[in-house]
Amino acid sequence: MKVAYLLGSLSRGGTETLLLDLFVNAKKTTFEIMGIHRKNGELRDAFYKTELDFYQLEPKFPFDPIYLYRLRKLLKKNRVYIVHAQQSIDAVYVAIALIGTGIKVVQTFHGYDMKCGAYPLFIMKLSMRCVARNLFVSYTQKSYYQKKYSLKENQCGVVYNGVSFDKLDNFEKKSIREELNIDKNTLLLGSVGNFLDVRDQYTICLFLKLLKEKDICFKFLFVGKASDSAKYQKCVDFCCQNGLETEVLFLGSRIDVPNILNQIDAFVYASDHDTFGIAVIEAIASSLPTFVNDWDAMREITEDGRFATLYKTKDVNDLLNKMDDFICHIGAYKENAKVASLEIRKKYSIESHINQLFAVYNLIK
Repeated sequence: MKVAYLLGSLSRGGTETLLLDLFVNAKKTTFEIMGIHRKNGELRDAFYKTELDFYQLEPKFPFDPIYLYRLRKLLKKNRVYIVHAQQSIDAVYVAIALIGTGIKVVQTFHGYDMKCGAYPLFIMKLSMRCVARNLFVSYTQKSYYQKKYSLKENQCGVVYNGVSFDKLDNFEKKSIREELNIDKNTLLLGSVGNFLDVRDQYTICLFLKLLKEKDICFKFLFVGKASDSAKYQKCVDFCCQNGLETEVLFLGSRIDVPNILNQIDAFVYASDHDTFGIAVIEAIASSLPTFVNDWDAMREITEDGRFATLYKTKDVNDLLNKMDDFICHIGAYKENAKVASLEIRKKYSIESHINQLFAVYNLIK
């Protein structure tokens, strides 16, 4: 069975990271893999270095007939059995391109429809009816879409995201404290994730202001690019206005995230409406005491706080209280984090993700 994965771009994001992990671990699958993308991005070289069949096809305008013809021809030539789209527009494109071929199409929803304009919403609704299966990355997300769009159970499925934990264990070790001139006795906290509407880095900034007022000696690292410039600037301005310039460091996009996770003392995350939270899984898998708000999807992936410390969403005082307890009992938290790491690695490995995908593909044969 050969499966073609469609990507919009090869930028550094959660979806792209997941697909790259899948491609790197292609030998662990019981099906063949190829990829097709429309646009380039920071991860282009990494994808092409996997040496799997990878192609770039880009429409010159929406529903470009030449693009659809080339897409159909490429998929038939490679004897693809299933096409797996990561965006609704790609699901619609390929469903049209493959009319009459018998090739099945599935799509994964990686986000919510919040702030979705009229045209993207139309495409999303159309895509739901064009595919053999709509996949979601958590039961929380699946329930939301099923209820809102009256999707039948046999139209839907859940495939948890997976992480290639090899990259968390095998990396070039460089001292982040030396790079940033941080004293070894300073509490080092951090968060990973691009500045997007699904995340709530501003709440973390509010918490850090309270942490400083308690005279805690700390540094906080925000790792992630300013995809939403207004959201990013709001955080930067707040930190400048409240005297946090020396405590809070905005590092932008980094390629050494595993190295950073290996050196910080605790991971802090705030979600507005994440569907899964790969960064949270990677932090827990790195044996880091992890603090995350009690958004439904976060409750699900952490098994109601069994793998992480949950705090009330947007309640900075609750987060502060949980952090106070961590500072007082840091040894116990780190021991618990080691146990959580073993559990999370079993549940959300790339191998588990591959097995779930294979089960879905077999189901729609």
